[in-house]
Amino acid sequence: MAKKLGPPIFLGVFTVLAIVFLTGGASDDKDVLRETFQVDAVYYDAGYVEVSFYDKSQKTTNVIMEILGMDESFQKTFSDSEFIEIIPFSNEPKYGWAIHPIVLEIDHEELGHIQLKTEIHPLGDAIPPVIYSTP
Repeated sequence: MAKKLGPPIFLGVFTVLAIVFLTGGASDDKDVLRETFQVDAVYYDAGYVEVSFYDKSQKTTNVIMEILGMDESFQKTFSDSEFIEIIPFSNEPKYGWAIHPIVLEIDHEELGHIQLKTEIHPLGDAIPPVIYSTP
């Protein structure tokens, strides 16, 4: 008796399409964003986090930075293509820095509205990946 191959084939095709969709397919339209924007958030043992942002094109008109997961959410607006902000953090979080993501809402003259998300990392540790999105 022959097996029904419909469901396994559908599942395989669906999985491949999902992977292509989630990874951005063969061409990565995020390359322009990676080349244009730099963001880093470093925790120093002295009890603070330094968040730096730089737009190589110098065409950013507005940035809203928010640090999530805090008792009282931190939010600040900048109207320049680069900034460094110092935020007090008394110590490293018990459950790691992933609970305090840094989210930037950027308005850019050419690229439109962009969102960046990254994590804080201790000085000397590898820089976590930045997630880029264009709503």
